[in-house]
Amino acid sequence: MELHLIRHPRPDVAAGVCYGQSDVGLVEAVDVVAARLRPHLPERFVLHASPLARARLLAEALGQPVLDARLKEMHFGEWELRPFADIGPAIDAWAEDPMGFRAPGGESAQDMAARALDWLDTLVASAPADPVVIVAHGGPLRAIAGHLLKMPAQHWLALDFACGHVTRIDVEQWGVVLKWFNR
Repeated sequence: MELHLIRHPRPDVAAGVCYGQSDVGLVEAVDVVAARLRPHLPERFVLHASPLARARLLAEALGQPVLDARLKEMHFGEWELRPFADIGPAIDAWAEDPMGFRAPGGESAQDMAARALDWLDTLVASAPADPVVIVAHGGPLRAIAGHLLKMPAQHWLALDFACGHVTRIDVEQWGVVLKWFNR
């Protein structure tokens, strides 16, 4: 299976603001990003996307996506749209347990990864014949790629998916190949 993992275009959010599942605007037009990505994508593909606008709009510029809430970014609960500077020492608790910490009213990275990997299991079980393009967010893409590459979960944050770029991973019967990253 040929997977193309695309992170949404850069959001129009001030630096240092937690935005998770909040629907926010984009800095770059989706048609510009789609035109830049098309040369890196196969001619035919099955398209899946997060329903959050920043991913959905790019996916719609690329084709007709199947939307799935399991591909949404991590939900930060009461932290959504708040500057990290205003959150205070709770940030330290998150740094101590990046996978297990849960912001008040939100979900943990472990919860987000579980739903993204549930989506991946569903995809793999469907055995798509055509390449698959996924337009989503940094969190779910890290979980999917990290899992496929057999990285320990605590190292998934090292996979820095750039906004508006594509990564290709091929899943073969004999193993997984990272073909390229952030094109």
